[in-house]
Amino acid sequence: MYSACRDFKRAILGRREAILAGEKMQDRLREVLQSAVRAADGLAMRAGAPRRALLTRRIAAPQRLRIAPQDIRTGDATVADEIYAGYFSFCGKTVNAQGYSPFALEPPSAKWRRALTGFSWLRHLRVAGAAPARESARALVEAFIEQGGQSADDPAFEPAVTARRMLCFLAHSPMLLEGAPPEFYDCFMAELARGAKALSRALGGRARGTERLLCTLALLEFCICADVGADVQSEATKLFVHELERQILRDGCHIGRNPKTILDLALDLLPLRHLYAARGVKPPQALPGAVNRMIPMLRLLQHGDGSLALFNGMSATDPGELATVFTHDARGVAPLDAPDSGYRRMTAHGALAIIDVGAPPPLEFSRTAHAGPLSFEFSLGSERVVVNCGAPAAQHEAAREIARASAAHSVLVIDDQSSSQIEPLSSKTNPGFIVAGPREVGVERRRSRLGEVIEAAHDGYTGRFSLIHERILALTQDGSRFIGQERLVAAQGGNKGAAKGDGQPHEFAVRFHLHPNVGAAPQADGRGIELTLPSGARLLFEAGGFTPRLEESIFFAAPEGARKTMQIVLAGPAKPGTRLRWTFTRVADVGDADSVPASADS
Repeated sequence: MYSACRDFKRAILGRREAILAGEKMQDRLREVLQSAVRAADGLAMRAGAPRRALLTRRIAAPQRLRIAPQDIRTGDATVADEIYAGYFSFCGKTVNAQGYSPFALEPPSAKWRRALTGFSWLRHLRVAGAAPARESARALVEAFIEQGGQSADDPAFEPAVTARRMLCFLAHSPMLLEGAPPEFYDCFMAELARGAKALSRALGGRARGTERLLCTLALLEFCICADVGADVQSEATKLFVHELERQILRDGCHIGRNPKTILDLALDLLPLRHLYAARGVKPPQALPGAVNRMIPMLRLLQHGDGSLALFNGMSATDPGELATVFTHDARGVAPLDAPDSGYRRMTAHGALAIIDVGAPPPLEFSRTAHAGPLSFEFSLGSERVVVNCGAPAAQHEAAREIARASAAHSVLVIDDQSSSQIEPLSSKTNPGFIVAGPREVGVERRRSRLGEVIEAAHDGYTGRFSLIHERILALTQDGSRFIGQERLVAAQGGNKGAAKGDGQPHEFAVRFHLHPNVGAAPQADGRGIELTLPSGARLLFEAGGFTPRLEESIFFAAPEGARKTMQIVLAGPAKPGTRLRWTFTRVADVGDADSVPASADS
């Protein structure tokens, strides 16, 4: 056996005495660990409480804004036309305000309310330009301010929504304040101060996970733009740097491992970097360092068609947003390895594989993470071939639970059970969070005479089935073949009855979800699957002694919504010693193979 998987297996098997038998004890240990983490977080928050209270008291309505950050997200003038007409479309729901304030209407969903009161749509009015756009924007902001009140259950005043609203108000303040009457000017400045105080209070406990970084970012931008006292800005900077260093890993990935989070944060952090430059002030060292790591990380996760790989909550990619971020990185080179987050990239002559070899993120950041360790995506040139199902649009919450399961990924699954335990949204404790999963994911990259090889293994099925999943992926030097090997290896410390065979047979299924644009048909002898890409390129999938079958699947990450697609499935008994090998072979060349983004070592 190859060294990485052998060492990984030995490390797991060698802990025989250290692992407590029985899933009840393991569950209890997980509860104790989670309680300890929560207690430590609470202690850290309480330790900083006096400093945040002082910060909150010192925040006051500014007399003026000295500078405004830039909103670098792309606007759409046609959306501005809809807003002029009183139509507000967010998260799959459209409301006709019919002349009333949209903030006073009954929202069709909480997500719609969050989008409305986050004010990201101000950028569309900015693009429309002209006096009517300014007047419309100002009238809507004034309507929100006049609504007043902060109901505890109103999504408008959740920490993340408050932070987004603050960022948008600051970025679009030139449009809102140009020619504004004094009354609006004073109300707007007071609203900024209220928002800043709310963020400071939220950091004392209500804000959790990724939203803590967004809150500190918005608070710091307010301090810079409003030119508050040096002591207040210093405290805001410390809070921001703490969260930035905690959440952005050394390889540039966000700790939650969601590519969409990296992209969103980059779009927010770049204006902050520009803000410091415009003020002629040196930014905290952590800021440019984080941005300079995040952009190459996005390149690692990018396919030849420009889309980001569908891991851990990623849905359809906005090409405009990604292009905007990439203009700030002239290198244009994708790294091959992200060891801290657990992503790997293999490329050769237009063939590209992106692999998830990371463990689930910490509980606090696992709300959008998927059960996809060892899953991969494969593309040829600008055409994606094998994908994960991706995350559905925000309004389809039930479908999101399905999309997070291991079966929605191109990976081996046992008894259709996920390798991680994701609490249902109906759970009273940790709803939607990953509460258990692989504790160790081993990985090694090496070169062979055929080409590049990545070996990986995870122990996510050890507790239930006493099995370790090992996956070996190889891409030949000429990119003509993508080869995989799956192995199930016996492990100790889990359900021993399952390992010995207790009369309950278990089955594995290796799933390869195909992109909707890929045509698939079985060969006449049933031994292989022929794949046809839109360009006319063809591939042949074979699996040795296993007979592949085609089943229906669903692709959630299309810009227009979910699309029906197909998946290749290999199935058999799940038992120690199971081994199978599969191959994707190019039988006709791809015309645009050179469109794969460059890699650092390719």
